Amino acid sequence: MNLDFSAEPLFSWYVVLLCFSGVAMVVMGAINFGALSTGWRIFNLVAGVGFFGYGIYLGFIFEGGSYLLFFKAFILPGVMIFNFVRSLANRSNTPAPQPFLPPQPAAYPQAQPGQAAYPPAPQAQQPAQPAQEHPAG
Repeated sequence: MNLDFSAEPLFSWYVVLLCFSGVAMVVMGAINFGALSTGWRIFNLVAGVGFFGYGIYLGFIFEGGSYLLFFKAFILPGVMIFNFVRSLANRSNTPAPQPFLPPQPAAYPQAQPGQAAYPPAPQAQQPAQPAQEHPAG
């Protein structure tokens, strides 16, 4: 294990923060809160695995020599966490979609005692009968 905070504190903290940033980004990408699009979630997963993998490599496999110190590696997780929190806040501010309810038909008035329960059906009109003529007589 290459972590020695007394001999190389900058390197040791760099490895710890790389691993922490990687895990945070993987968690944000893996858990679907519905706040991030699929593209951002995939980006979080890929970058998080990369950060965590590089931290594991430096902490456990690296045997000395030179290594790359990416200070930008800590800006990206900060931006991604900010984007994640902002997306959650925007999601909570938008009203939930209301389910569609078809309009209800108008209810008939309640029948009083002695009345029919439904209104009477309109009566069909009879065709007019031709008038019969009476012979005068």
